[in-house]
Amino acid sequence: MQVSWEVHQLKLREPFTISRGTVCVQTTMIVRVDHDGLFGLGEATTNTYYGVTEARMAAALEAVQPFLRDYRLDNPAELWKELDGQLADCRFAQCALDCAIWDVYAKMHGMPLWQLWGLDATEEYPVSCFTIGLDTPEAMRAKMLAQPGWPIYKIKVDHRGGMDLVSMLRQHTTATFRVDANCSWQAQDVIGFAEQLSELGVELVEQPLVADCYEDMRQLKGKCAIPLMADESCQEEADVDRCIDTFDAINIKLVKCGGLTPARRMIARAKQNGLKVMVGCMTESSVGIAAGVHLLPLLDFADLDGALLLAEDIAEGLSWNEGRCQLPSAPGLGVVLKHSSAVE
Repeated sequence: MQVSWEVHQLKLREPFTISRGTVCVQTTMIVRVDHDGLFGLGEATTNTYYGVTEARMAAALEAVQPFLRDYRLDNPAELWKELDGQLADCRFAQCALDCAIWDVYAKMHGMPLWQLWGLDATEEYPVSCFTIGLDTPEAMRAKMLAQPGWPIYKIKVDHRGGMDLVSMLRQHTTATFRVDANCSWQAQDVIGFAEQLSELGVELVEQPLVADCYEDMRQLKGKCAIPLMADESCQEEADVDRCIDTFDAINIKLVKCGGLTPARRMIARAKQNGLKVMVGCMTESSVGIAAGVHLLPLLDFADLDGALLLAEDIAEGLSWNEGRCQLPSAPGLGVVLKHSSAVE
């Protein structure tokens, strides 16, 4: 098994702002695994908040290359366990590698990954929201109106709660709203903010408080007018148990937990304990998004619009229609790079 990677600069259609800052160009790493004449792709972006750099990911991948060189792929989940000791300190690189391995493994079996897992594509599965980044009210309205027909919009807000923004946007659509505070609220404000947002047709609030807010969230659970969802508070598998009595739902990001292998376990654990589950994304290409798409039949919510925020996607293969992504029919993840210059 051979591993190679390449770095791309993903230019966004327009600046994307959350409570922590603004991004205009996103650095991302595409990992390629070659095995028995087939190849698989995975992706992970750099991320300042989580301390993930291009160099850090490359070092993690270089460290496992000797082990993988003569490895015969029989079970991606078992391989994840074997490599976890070396990759646990860089979940982003672990994610890209894990997704690439699942891609090539499904291709070895000649079927799309969701089908290999025995999932049902005929049942209704969640549509994705479209994310409206923080901006002036006028600009946020323009962003939403430029994406007509989406059934759900996720609105980024800051410490002020976003009621004025949501109220203004509500005048222009009957679509479902979700609000993402990205850790910017204070505990004493949450119940009041949630009540007001509920009256404006907001379905849920994502990550109201800072990531290690479990005790404050424990006091809030069950007292808010709308569900509260963990994102930054639910990064890895161990965090699911911390969220059981503190949140109503969790948002799983593949890069944060280390890929598809742990994400599937997290989904199962959450549902066993009454938590709703979303799979989210970064601002990434269709390579990273495709991995999350194959989990759709297992989910309650989806936030997989990251590639749609790009000026140009570097990959192709996914088909979208106003928030609904068709499960791929091609073997593996179902996506390919438009151009590639991967080096080992």
